[in-house]
Amino acid sequence: MEHAQTISYPKTIPEDNHWWFATRTWAIEKFLATLPGQRDLDVLDIGCGAGNMIHHLAQYGRVRGIEVDPRPVKIAQQRGYDVQLGDATREIPFADASFDLVTALDVIEHVDADENILREAHRVLRPGGSLLITTPAFQWLWSHNDELNAHKRRYTAKELNDKLARARFKVTRLSYNFFLVFPLAASMIALKNLTGKNAELKSHHFDDEAYQVDMEPVSPALNTALRGVGHVENALLGAVNLPFGTSLIALGKK
Repeated sequence: MEHAQTISYPKTIPEDNHWWFATRTWAIEKFLATLPGQRDLDVLDIGCGAGNMIHHLAQYGRVRGIEVDPRPVKIAQQRGYDVQLGDATREIPFADASFDLVTALDVIEHVDADENILREAHRVLRPGGSLLITTPAFQWLWSHNDELNAHKRRYTAKELNDKLARARFKVTRLSYNFFLVFPLAASMIALKNLTGKNAELKSHHFDDEAYQVDMEPVSPALNTALRGVGHVENALLGAVNLPFGTSLIALGKK
């Protein structure tokens, strides 16, 4: 496969500071740290949006992205990223065995044909290549935020494991994350669902000019505290798989 041209990636983007994005990024890096030859990989980010994770994934090698929505594709290309329009539920626009690592970060919950994405990821991976998935956990945690993000479902660890297995992946690691904030998050979601009070978040599904849903805003002090909690959880993920949380993270091998 012809390699993408060298890109000068930014060191940070605004989302990096938000505790949720930061905690997820640390978990992703913890899982990917186990991959062999992790600094010279051909990487594909499925559902890459405006390329918000590409500068993080670039530490592992050359990154390409596909995204089904033309609005963030335009933004990603303006940032200089190698991103193209494509629908991974139908066919990823790359040949078989083109990549060493494929990521789908909070993507499969958005589509009806989630297993099609997993099968296509398997097809474009080289033998021994890896797929990394993040996705929301537990259907009973369904909230207004899921509606805003046009989610189709949330997953249990068993459901995600079974779908990866049916797509012919060997699951090498699977854990819940956002474990330490789970009691508070679950209580807040239950309260908001009961009272009907939800944060005023923006959604690209309701705005032709927008391309990304905003995360729920938090004060600087709370954001700092939650980032600290994220660091503690990341240390735990280095040792064990976590038994519950608001999200899942999984690594599968072809």
